[in-house]
Amino acid sequence: MIAYSEVSAFTRTPGQGNRAGVVLDAAELSEAEMRELAAFLGASETVFVTRLGRSAVQVRYFTPTQEVEFCGHATLALGLMLAQAGHWRGGALELETLAGRVPLRLISEAGVPHQVWMQQQRHETRPLPTSLRAELAEALGIDARMIHRGLPMAAASTGLWSAFVPLLDPLILDALEPDLERIALLSGALEVGSVYAYAPMGVNRFAARDFAPALGIPEDPVTGSAGGALMALLAHGGRLPVRAGRACGVIYQGHALGTPGEVEVEIEMRGDAVVAVHVGGCAVLEREGLWKRRSGRQPD
Repeated sequence: MIAYSEVSAFTRTPGQGNRAGVVLDAAELSEAEMRELAAFLGASETVFVTRLGRSAVQVRYFTPTQEVEFCGHATLALGLMLAQAGHWRGGALELETLAGRVPLRLISEAGVPHQVWMQQQRHETRPLPTSLRAELAEALGIDARMIHRGLPMAAASTGLWSAFVPLLDPLILDALEPDLERIALLSGALEVGSVYAYAPMGVNRFAARDFAPALGIPEDPVTGSAGGALMALLAHGGRLPVRAGRACGVIYQGHALGTPGEVEVEIEMRGDAVVAVHVGGCAVLEREGLWKRRSGRQPD
């Protein structure tokens, strides 16, 4: 029997935010079993701990259909569960992921774990051809005139690539009727995991929706990895206020699915260069359970 937890990340309210599966003891699971358990849980991502140490934890992430290199909300959920299980008391801790090492920071209130912050991978970006503006708009179910011309439309990554499409306001964002088959084809052509639409709500506040059918996720409720990449993209492009070498912002996501959550981001800057991307938020345990392994399984 394999113990698992279901945790809602980027929220303090059960049933909101983004649900992740967490398996703290997956050392003996084969890749096929991880895929099967992730599909069984049905969360957008499930994180498996394959080696647990005092200062370093090796993990793998799976959607219901495939393995991915990194996942922000599942990392947040894992941090909470490690703290609640007594494996992490707030000292230095790094996750070893397929995307690289991810340092974690724990914030507690009155001795109770409150927030988890992660330092994401090096920010990378590449331009998207302006000729794709109309095609991306059609895939999202809108007119190309609804795309914001003053905010960056580009591909970016802090561990997982997304195509970022800026819209004029959150009302357009809420009314999107995406063609998921077309988005999946575009994602493959652009070599990204998702198409991430966003709209300004203030100087450093944004609303967002993330469509990842290419990864088996029609719409991701609240996305930590893409949230970090977006804020880094905006900071690098001079679209966020920078004070004392830092730019901060909040992304609101999940409202269209009835599961609102908040992603907090802090960017370290040196001139116009992004030095580090930090993403944080709260999480809450939803439920725990046991998954029965079928007998006679063979390792991959």
